[in-house]
Amino acid sequence: MTTVVSDTGVGPLLRGWREQRRLSQLELALRADSSARHISFVETGRSRPSEEMVLRLAEHLEVPVRERNALLLAAGYAPRYAESPLDAPRLETLRAGIEQLLRGYEPYPALVVDGSYTVVAANRGIGLLLDGLPEHLLTPPLNAMRITLHPEGLAPRIRNLPEWRGHLLHQMERQIGLARSESLRALYTEVTAYPPPPGADDGDGAGAPGPEDVYPYFALPLRIEHDGRVLSFVSSISTFNTPLDVTVAELAIETFLPADPATVAYLQSLPPFSG
Repeated sequence: MTTVVSDTGVGPLLRGWREQRRLSQLELALRADSSARHISFVETGRSRPSEEMVLRLAEHLEVPVRERNALLLAAGYAPRYAESPLDAPRLETLRAGIEQLLRGYEPYPALVVDGSYTVVAANRGIGLLLDGLPEHLLTPPLNAMRITLHPEGLAPRIRNLPEWRGHLLHQMERQIGLARSESLRALYTEVTAYPPPPGADDGDGAGAPGPEDVYPYFALPLRIEHDGRVLSFVSSISTFNTPLDVTVAELAIETFLPADPATVAYLQSLPPFSG
């Protein structure tokens, strides 16, 4: 993704973020230790905010790190946050830590995605679930949403596809509401247009798990067929606190925890991954 710089000044950008967050000028002023009058002057271009004020307002508006750079540029200041390639030397320690985390989670699946759900790292537990998918879906760069929801991807194997699809689309909708990402919006348009896989229900609730299916789980599970059995996982997503780099800010680590004893027993019975 790229940072889009507005030629209309920082005021309209800040107003847009404030309205998107559904805050009044007074509410924002109270949070940012300012005044509604000053916020109004900034938004209309009558007052040029300091660099510190831009960053303070961005913090209280929960503006993503990438877009904070855009606000600074629009206000006439230099970007504050670097955007390092993931293979940059300065991120070597981060990469090593992520790789250690992914390996340590095996045989359970875990992966790392960027802000557009491009897979930047994955362990061999994920490879186990992707076994047998068509080559065109596995050609880099892999996209986690595309692989999961494509009718030739994992979708035909997911036993509770309507519920899991709804969960993923809601997750994307929330991200689109937080970050103005054209690539994410384009991906959302693509995956929502996928036809259901052959034999799948149309998402109207038919085939949804009954009480006896849901009862054992403590969160919505991903129930996926693998090698003649159904494995169940619940997922957890982690991000980095107070990132100072755009690349790091947009990384998310998703781990899949077995949701029932049968899944634990099966994965623990597999031969240790070699290499």
